[in-house]
Amino acid sequence: MFRKSLLFAFALLGIACASPASAEIRVFACEPEWAALAREIGGKHVKAFSATNRMQDPHHIRARPSLIASMRRADLLFCSGAGLEVGWLPILLKKGAAANLQPGQPGHLLAADYVPVLEKPHVVDRALGDIHPEGNPHVHLDARNLALLARELARRLSAIDPPNEHVYDQRAHTFLERWSQNISRWKKMASDLDGMPVIVHHKTWSYLVRWLGLKAVGALEPLPGIQPTPRHLEALLKTSRRQPVKAILRTPYDPPMASDWLSSKTGIPVLTLPYTVERDAQTGSLKGLFDETIVPLIAANQLDNGRN
Repeated sequence: MFRKSLLFAFALLGIACASPASAEIRVFACEPEWAALAREIGGKHVKAFSATNRMQDPHHIRARPSLIASMRRADLLFCSGAGLEVGWLPILLKKGAAANLQPGQPGHLLAADYVPVLEKPHVVDRALGDIHPEGNPHVHLDARNLALLARELARRLSAIDPPNEHVYDQRAHTFLERWSQNISRWKKMASDLDGMPVIVHHKTWSYLVRWLGLKAVGALEPLPGIQPTPRHLEALLKTSRRQPVKAILRTPYDPPMASDWLSSKTGIPVLTLPYTVERDAQTGSLKGLFDETIVPLIAANQLDNGRN
């Protein structure tokens, strides 16, 4: 363990020596939430680019030439990990990334390596659907995880740009103070959501469900990544008639047909929650993400739809 830590420290020193202190640090983020966090911690010293936008399913992205070009210019890679980008990130790394951005190197930062990961399967079998052997990758929807990642991100930025280490440390400190206050406020806002029964489209929402104490009583996908079938939807219809489901949760990129059908049959409201921020989102956007997620949940929980 000591030898591994020592090698990692030497690698960080190598980044610092190779990177011009006067230039912006170029962060290649796989998803908008990580680009937004990089802007929070890096400020004017960071130029962050997101490979995806809020209307795209990050599982299914094409490794376009423009992404390869952006990867070639990057000083730091920041992605979700846990297999979320397995269909396209390895291609970008092979065709466009410098040695420092390769797996195991200090310029390669995967969020799932630094937070508690849910739903690690005991058995990996394609018959079980599109499961991730490393666990559920949608880690940003537990707000507490962003605090852990802010600290690690500040450390990586400081290693790349030592003259501005004090800037990254101070910005991280300020962010974490505000974030702790926000987490306390969100938990107070969401206190009545504990046990709120919901149906989800995909396991996208597992971290949010656990953090806020929601109760997922079903999923529109019969197995992860498998489109809803008529038989499965009929089973969900029976489930929702036996218990007072308050909302159906989907992302902006989830196909709407199944959730709209179930809603039309039951009167359960469909909530299209933001899931992530805008691609070019600036300081404060991550706070807005959770505000815009929790407020609709509170409204749906308070709604008397005549079924309870």
